[in-house]
Amino acid sequence: MQAPINIALVGNPNSGKSSLFNALTGLNQKVGNFPGVTVDKKTGTAQIVPGLAANIIDLPGTYSLYPKSADEYVTYDVLINQKNEDVPRLVIIVADASNLKRNLLFCSQIIDLKIPVIIALTMLDIARKKGVEIDLDGLERELGVPVVSINPRKNKGITEIKKVIDLALRSHYSIPPRDFINNNALAKEVIDDVKKTVSCKSDYGALHIAVNAEDLPFLDKQQKVAIRQSLEQHQFNKTKIQAEEIMQRYARIKHIMKATVVETDPLQKQLRSEKIDDLLLHRFWGYVILLLVMFLLFQSIFWLASYPMDWIEKGFGALSGWLSSTLPDNKVSDFFINGILAGVSGFAVFIPQIMILFGLITILEDTGYMARISFLTDRLMRQVGLNGKSVMPLISGVACAVPAIMATRTIENKKERLITIMVTPLMSCSARLPIYTMMIALVIPDKHIGILGLRGLVMMGLYLLGFVMAICIAAIMKLFVRIKEKSYFIMELPVYRSPRWANVGTTMVEKAKIFVKDAGKVIVVISVILWFLASYGPASRMEPVHRHYEQLLAQVPADSPQVAELNKQFQSAKLSNSYAGVLGHAIEPVIRPLGFDWKIGIALITSFAAREVFVGTMATLYSVGEDPNNNNATLREKLSSATWPDGAQVYTLAAGLSLMIFYAFAMQCMSTMAIVKRETKSWKYPAMQLLYMTGLAYICSFIIFHIFK
Repeated sequence: MQAPINIALVGNPNSGKSSLFNALTGLNQKVGNFPGVTVDKKTGTAQIVPGLAANIIDLPGTYSLYPKSADEYVTYDVLINQKNEDVPRLVIIVADASNLKRNLLFCSQIIDLKIPVIIALTMLDIARKKGVEIDLDGLERELGVPVVSINPRKNKGITEIKKVIDLALRSHYSIPPRDFINNNALAKEVIDDVKKTVSCKSDYGALHIAVNAEDLPFLDKQQKVAIRQSLEQHQFNKTKIQAEEIMQRYARIKHIMKATVVETDPLQKQLRSEKIDDLLLHRFWGYVILLLVMFLLFQSIFWLASYPMDWIEKGFGALSGWLSSTLPDNKVSDFFINGILAGVSGFAVFIPQIMILFGLITILEDTGYMARISFLTDRLMRQVGLNGKSVMPLISGVACAVPAIMATRTIENKKERLITIMVTPLMSCSARLPIYTMMIALVIPDKHIGILGLRGLVMMGLYLLGFVMAICIAAIMKLFVRIKEKSYFIMELPVYRSPRWANVGTTMVEKAKIFVKDAGKVIVVISVILWFLASYGPASRMEPVHRHYEQLLAQVPADSPQVAELNKQFQSAKLSNSYAGVLGHAIEPVIRPLGFDWKIGIALITSFAAREVFVGTMATLYSVGEDPNNNNATLREKLSSATWPDGAQVYTLAAGLSLMIFYAFAMQCMSTMAIVKRETKSWKYPAMQLLYMTGLAYICSFIIFHIFK
């Protein structure tokens, strides 16, 4: 069997490229980075025919071969640079049949690079709804390359395209001998000089090297000097050449469209998508509907997840109580019940909410509504120094700040990208969801105002608060970030589609697996460490506690009701004098003005590894500090009965709101700081984030606590 060959997938955004990649590769995928840049590299292996395997490389979407962003430069380098490790033997261009004219511009540019090409035509069903019929055989003749109709969302055309790939690689299809347009005539002398200096397969490739020579890392210093001299000698005007090229390409495309495309109903009424957009993108109703959608999303998280969460919570409580009464009373049993089991229960209970959140977000993306949110909020974004492209990272931040910050690479403007990176962690990510859920269930009554649930409203308020604060901070940063660069927001709105329910289900399962594997692993490890810190302490403090309570218990009959109360006091005293207790009491004076006790202080420290750890920390601390006979109580019941030394309740409405506000604004995430450093190539920006977000969290929590106190 021969070694796998490289096949590159290219195309305009929203053309169906990712769907084809998934259909070809299935689960044989991996994500890394392209060499030297922080742009995602999606690759996968596919069995084309028996004996022929291929590395499928999903290149970032772009509208033309003239790059503007870091993502587009990656696509450009793979196609132009013959030394690139991902240089393809074959290129599959995924083209949207419902926007054929625009897609053919990019297709014609790739064809002129003289690389073997296959055009995979998607969305023919949508084209037909528009009244457009395409002669595929005629289009193939005009372009000189194979054209295959596919629908990767329904797995149609995949077998056919694999056959065509096999034929193309066995040279059954030849590269068109003539250029799509006469590229050589655009700048003959310069193209000839470039081809003498750099190895090029085509006149068009040489033209591109001339246009972008100064920015191409694969050219050495001598090559750049030679090309620069040729450009100066022949008075090469880059802008004029590009404009002339595009005009000639569209002139040829117009001829091809006339010969191969028939519009059966040119006076067709507006499509359903356009009619829906009249409402969803309305200057007033669009925002009302957006708020309603967001409310329904967060209300559903409570409503749909409440039953499985209750079952999981009660199940762990019953299991813990049964094990406490069954296993022998020793350190091994204590370690298993209050260390490992408490840690597992701390994250397992939130799996239903994580799955539901990502399932609903996937539905919004699949239907095409998520792109409308970007378009709708562009005007607001511009007023605070951002643009509509900043909305997608901010929305993605609701899931996780790490991929959201990586998504800012599509923002060409340096100032807007930097500000977006700096404010994205203010969006309430899924890691905050367990904290919000626990606190809302603890301090917010389960009341309804008509059909509106109070808990759902509070949850939506927390997410909106993060967005509003991000906008406010962006407006302030706009005044201080001194990068002057114009930006434009151009976005294609995808047509509305019904969600792919299989994709929704797969996403929910995969996100649950990631949560269990990544967050769960950290939570359990920290829970075990905490169990040790909460179970052991300095001998100078622990020994007097043991002696004192042993003497008291010896004076009371074994069947006396006082035994249970003394055991509870004994467990509490041991926890207070443990290593965890000593650390917690040391930081308590700093956080006491926010309404937090020393146990919350411990959780604030441990959750810096990952915000989800907060719940696991509380589960461990309250398990270790409880009477073993009370181990069947749920974490919510243990927290609701927590008191200060004077008997006052710890988790009041004021303290609960203060804690939620603190986590809404605090950084509390090492992974986010690491990704900000990688994207900005400096520790200065994550350090600034940590300082301003911690300060903001402390001040706002202090205000909220004292208002509601």
